[in-house]
Amino acid sequence: MGAGFSVDAKVYPAGEGVKLSMTDLLAYFQRQGAMRVSDLHIKIGAVPAYRIDGDLVKLKGAVITEELARQLIYSLLTDADIALLERDFTVDCSYQFGDIHFRMNAFRDYEGLAIAIRALGADVPKPQDIGFPNDCWRDICRRTHGLVLFTGITGAGKSTTIASIIERINADRACRIITIEDPVEYMFAQKNSLISQREVGRDVRSFDTGLRSMMREDPDVIFVGEMRDSETVSLTLTAAETGHLVFSTLHTRDVTGSITRILDFFPSGRQDEVRNQLSLGLAYVISQKLIPRKNGNGRLVAMEILNNNYAAANLIRKGKVEQIYSIMQTKTKNQQNEKMITFERHLAQLVKRGEIDLLEAQKWANDLNSFEDAMKSDSDIE
Repeated sequence: MGAGFSVDAKVYPAGEGVKLSMTDLLAYFQRQGAMRVSDLHIKIGAVPAYRIDGDLVKLKGAVITEELARQLIYSLLTDADIALLERDFTVDCSYQFGDIHFRMNAFRDYEGLAIAIRALGADVPKPQDIGFPNDCWRDICRRTHGLVLFTGITGAGKSTTIASIIERINADRACRIITIEDPVEYMFAQKNSLISQREVGRDVRSFDTGLRSMMREDPDVIFVGEMRDSETVSLTLTAAETGHLVFSTLHTRDVTGSITRILDFFPSGRQDEVRNQLSLGLAYVISQKLIPRKNGNGRLVAMEILNNNYAAANLIRKGKVEQIYSIMQTKTKNQQNEKMITFERHLAQLVKRGEIDLLEAQKWANDLNSFEDAMKSDSDIE
């Protein structure tokens, strides 16, 4: 795309006299499927590596030189992207290849140019196929207001889970959906809903300016790609509190850490106000991880779910966030005011069903003692 660079130029020496183009490297995602091969990393001084089922696997080819990096990476970037990269040393962008949409971050490290390429499948999975441990997704799809927060480390599948919920709302309800993303990931077709997807840096200057203008655009459902600062968090909470269904993400590992992280955006003098606002506006917090399957064929979702019922909201308001975990341990029935689960309980269920290995579950558990207790329990979600 950048002037003088082509995605079809066969420049990468892959061994035995074979050279690959950027197109060839991206085609591997199509052959294996974006659910198994999630990322491609290219950087100077290293062999390109794919992330397959959560593990980095290097190609059997040449180490990337500065010239190879420019030829491969710049072929994916527009001239405007290249200008931003050279000015700011990093740029977020996207690329469409066949039926796969790629989210990319090109940047500079100590050796020079590098890029992380994340594959996003064109087909949005249905919520019932995501791997929810209960049917809380049905309640979320029917909601008309409140904040639904999806959290987890990078690559935990948050974007896919949110996309599945939005796509279900899009199909079932006639409402106005507006998203602010950096960059746009899943592309939604217009169905029963009217959808506008806006990309930071292209359609709107920032998340907070986009949120401010959105309040004058008659939204019913809002998706804020990420809450990165206090201004965005404050506007997101206000939107949820004033009659909108709002989705957003945080890079945190569990439910209690997510609530604490929101409060940490604000100085101590404002935290009582934010706790009260959060207790009223929060609907669900869903933290997730992708765990390798026992049969070695891909990964599946393990979730921790908080349904912000009266008891949970009261703990948030009083600043007793550490006690929320005990609520998630007990309010596990698949009924309106419960539908909660801890990571450790969901991991134990997956082990008992033979879907993940015991040692793998132990590795991913946040609290090993709670996981062992869950393994000893005979109870399950009703």
